[in-house]
Amino acid sequence: MLESELFALLEGTADAAFALTTEGEIVSWNRAAEQLFGYTAPEALHKTCYQILAGVGALGTRVCQEGCSILDCTGSGEAVPNFDLHVRTKSGERLWINISTISFQNSRNRRKLWVHLAHDITDRKHSEEMLHRMLELTRQLNQIGDPAARPAPILQLSEQEVRVLRLFSEGMNSPAVAQHLGVSQQTLRNHLHHINQKLRTHNRLEAVMNASRRKLI
Repeated sequence: MLESELFALLEGTADAAFALTTEGEIVSWNRAAEQLFGYTAPEALHKTCYQILAGVGALGTRVCQEGCSILDCTGSGEAVPNFDLHVRTKSGERLWINISTISFQNSRNRRKLWVHLAHDITDRKHSEEMLHRMLELTRQLNQIGDPAARPAPILQLSEQEVRVLRLFSEGMNSPAVAQHLGVSQQTLRNHLHHINQKLRTHNRLEAVMNASRRKLI
């Protein structure tokens, strides 16, 4: 496949997609990237990721910068897992995206490119932030304690169910919990169903808060 064929293929993707040289220069910027980030292709081409996106990682460290660690990993042949990035749009707004990375080598001139595929996860991040706040409030209430509170007995949770709740209480999302436990998303949903039945709760947040108040996690 030639670069022109790759770029044409990326134009048809629903995700924002852009291709980079090994030096970090943007050489392809599809319509979905224009819509997501606000920069037109002429504005983004021949610039670098750190000039356009100024991305910050989930731990608050600068990711998009000169000497990109992501490109260093791909250049060394290491597989790059999906990662979350807090980026700046043209309007100055910041949003959360999830990025996956694939490598491409031009069959004609052997030039290697890296393709980033990105989609907006801002709503998910806001939900996780709200969960963190509610869990922190629950912990504070538990520390105060209520000697009059005597919750009704429940069926005992399994060790795996406790692990599930503990990971959710640490702020992990469903894909991360499933990956950490080495189970499928469906298996994780089954665990949550059984947990809600035992705790007589209706959703993940209620289950985590209920388990926390019972000091099960």
